[in-house]
Amino acid sequence: MKFFLVWGLILFNTLLQSQTDKADSLWVATQVVKTEYQIPMRDGVKLFTSVYEPQTQQQEHPILFVRTPYSCAPYGAVIAPRMYKSYWLSYLRDGYIIVMQDVRGCYMSEGEFTDVKPLRANTVSKTETDESTDAYDSIDWLIRHLKNSNGKVGVFGISYPGFYATMTAACGHPALKAASPQAPVTDWFMGDDFHHNGAFALMDGFSFFSSFGKPRPFPRKTGKPGYVFTDSDNYHFYLNRGPVKQFMPLMDSIAFWKQVVQHPDYDDWWKARDARRAAPFIKIPILIVGGTFDAEDCFGAWNLYKACKRSNAAKTKNPVHLVMGPWYHGGWSRGTGAFLGAVRFGAKTSWYYQQVIEKPFFDRYLKSTWVKDSEPSQTHVFFTGSNCWRHDNQWPPNSLFWTPFALQTVREPNVPNALKGNRNLYVSDPLSPVPYADGIHLNRTREYMIDDQRFAVRRPDVLTYASSTLTDSVTWAGPVYAKLWIKTTCSDCDMVVKIIDVFPEQFSYDTSYCCDAKVNAHLGGYQMLVRGEIMRTKYRNSFSNPEPLKVDSANYVEFTLPDVAHTFLKGHKIMIQIQSSWFPLFDRNPQTFTNIYTCDESAFKPCTIQLLETEPHKSYIQAPVLKNP
Repeated sequence: MKFFLVWGLILFNTLLQSQTDKADSLWVATQVVKTEYQIPMRDGVKLFTSVYEPQTQQQEHPILFVRTPYSCAPYGAVIAPRMYKSYWLSYLRDGYIIVMQDVRGCYMSEGEFTDVKPLRANTVSKTETDESTDAYDSIDWLIRHLKNSNGKVGVFGISYPGFYATMTAACGHPALKAASPQAPVTDWFMGDDFHHNGAFALMDGFSFFSSFGKPRPFPRKTGKPGYVFTDSDNYHFYLNRGPVKQFMPLMDSIAFWKQVVQHPDYDDWWKARDARRAAPFIKIPILIVGGTFDAEDCFGAWNLYKACKRSNAAKTKNPVHLVMGPWYHGGWSRGTGAFLGAVRFGAKTSWYYQQVIEKPFFDRYLKSTWVKDSEPSQTHVFFTGSNCWRHDNQWPPNSLFWTPFALQTVREPNVPNALKGNRNLYVSDPLSPVPYADGIHLNRTREYMIDDQRFAVRRPDVLTYASSTLTDSVTWAGPVYAKLWIKTTCSDCDMVVKIIDVFPEQFSYDTSYCCDAKVNAHLGGYQMLVRGEIMRTKYRNSFSNPEPLKVDSANYVEFTLPDVAHTFLKGHKIMIQIQSSWFPLFDRNPQTFTNIYTCDESAFKPCTIQLLETEPHKSYIQAPVLKNP
């Protein structure tokens, strides 16, 4: 009976949504006018732009601008479904003009595309361009040609469009009043998408650029297909393919892949592509949005916010807002945000963001409704575990107690603030790397960011340290610092640190607020990944000048994990896992001091790694414990 009730409810909701979509589609078709333009840039290149305007001419309308390399399709008279199937509909109903533009060299725009094109700060040239000049020229054209606009423009975008939102925010056009980079591509070497701390994200890099990176010599309405996999097991596929150089024949036409290979270290080429360089030029209110469980651009949101707070944007007293919710990549813009994988959050967090944070932000600065004495909090961060929002004026919060948790084996049971394991040594074998997730699948899962880690505990090449059962809840709020001392038999290796919340053996969720039958409410003993990060140890002293490890000697490796906003509840345990591979999320380290982009299989060697735990070489995790959560 319960089965039929659940499926009956699902069918009813599906039919109701279908009727809603039809009504919304009809409203947009009758109340919104779509017009397409080719907007000229200062160097003569024309960028394809779709404009969705209210039919009414009785008022002046603010403009929301999105620049994208992913196409503003459909082209022609057809209305883009996102206009009535997403929360963008609320903007249209409220009289906004929505503008979408194919960036230079993509789809129907002219010109040559350049990945994460460096910012040319304060250029005065009439012909030299970057993404900020293209944005400036586009905004200038829109203000002059859209006669029913109110002369105020806001920009937003998610992921790669988030990068373009950052560059647009720095363009300096007087009509640009607010910006919202969301999950913004920020630094592809240090923490977003394709590298973390110098370690190459093989799976995402290959699957993305095998299609996105293909040349487009002339404007076209469609993209190009990526690599066709014949293996449904990504672990098997990437392991059998071998070293990164074996992927080169498959990527022969991909210019950016070749450039990455030519720049294995954090040199000036990479530094020029760090979007944080735009922060000092952002002189408008900015709302930076991200997901704490974003598998692609979690780094970008946290760190662009911190750069803007340090920059002239803070000095000019323009507000820098941060929103971080319990979302996967772009999850705040679709779905309810009530759960991810098996973990539930107790509220429809995406709906809350859309209605309470984002739209009021743009209304405030684009619709002249700002009230001087009612400036909202500048940070809105959702804490998982306790499942609540915290609103403050800075991140991390002031009331932090930086707490060191020593990593100790059980032979020294009385060490204060120690997380205890039963061993501190393992062999890392590149022929049998630790998988990043359990099970067999092809595409990288977004749920791995929150997955059960019990599969990893069973491996001999994973060290596990855990606290005793918590007698009081503990909240972490900020970046986590891994401060490790290691002794190895190899000249290079990766170090992966995972922060895990261990649920009690008897645990189940309250299911009253969410009717999704796919979510398991019973998670006794679940080991929830809260945060994980990797560090390529040859960069331990400098990302620009790698150094080999000193074999059979103590080597200090320190790195920062992206910020955490999580409460370990009373009755739970805090667990740390240490390992040296996370495959195929990140490519295997050969464990010899070499260039991973050019080395052969012969460079890959097993390595014995010992985590040191006593003074003067004590390994520990420094956690940002919130005093008054």
